[in-house]
Amino acid sequence: MASVMTHFRHEHEHEHVCPLCLGSVLVAYHRDRLRHYVSCEDCGLVHVPADAFLSGEDEKAYYDLHRNDPADEGYRRFLSRLAVPMMRRLAPGASGLDFGSGPGPALSIMLREAGFPTRIYDPIYAPDSEAWQHSYDFITASEVVEHLRALRTDLERLWQVLKPGGWLGIMTKRVWGRQAFSTWHYKDDPTHVAFFAERTFVWLARHWSARLEVIGPDVVLLNKPAESRSTAGDRGPN
Repeated sequence: MASVMTHFRHEHEHEHVCPLCLGSVLVAYHRDRLRHYVSCEDCGLVHVPADAFLSGEDEKAYYDLHRNDPADEGYRRFLSRLAVPMMRRLAPGASGLDFGSGPGPALSIMLREAGFPTRIYDPIYAPDSEAWQHSYDFITASEVVEHLRALRTDLERLWQVLKPGGWLGIMTKRVWGRQAFSTWHYKDDPTHVAFFAERTFVWLARHWSARLEVIGPDVVLLNKPAESRSTAGDRGPN
């Protein structure tokens, strides 16, 4: 395996870096009949190189097949794995953003019903540029980070509009190792291009100086540090 990893690093070192931490130490992780997957030695992210991305048209056509009905009780139970722990940490009336809300924005509806005003943003189904002109007490990203092609840029954008002391909640299934990955249905979705391990979230929390709470096998919460008195009036870029 060492020789394969060395060959892969040498062959791709000038054209490919980790889309999250920008690390350049990448190793071959898995290959199937459609794509190959690489892992970052620095943050543990497993990802698909850009040359395997679907076209924009094909990606949207795949999303259009999804049937996520906000009235579906089963779907609501699924989303409650993120919604419930998030709501437990919010002050009454806290306002938020549901990023990647999709064609059936059920999570935002659930949050609004519970008394938390929630704006939606989705680059395909709700491309509201006004969403980035506001700041939020909380942000949810349910089953979306695995789709992000500009992963670091998109996550940094979310972190910038999250208020100090706020919460970012992410739901995505996690990588558990090569053996499990090889038969994992999650990787077979052609729109999934980034796969987080737990240590990927540890890296992200350290990068942002955030507090990480691992809620379950597919949910994490990141708490943004509150501003100190000395910096409260002088917020620089994150």
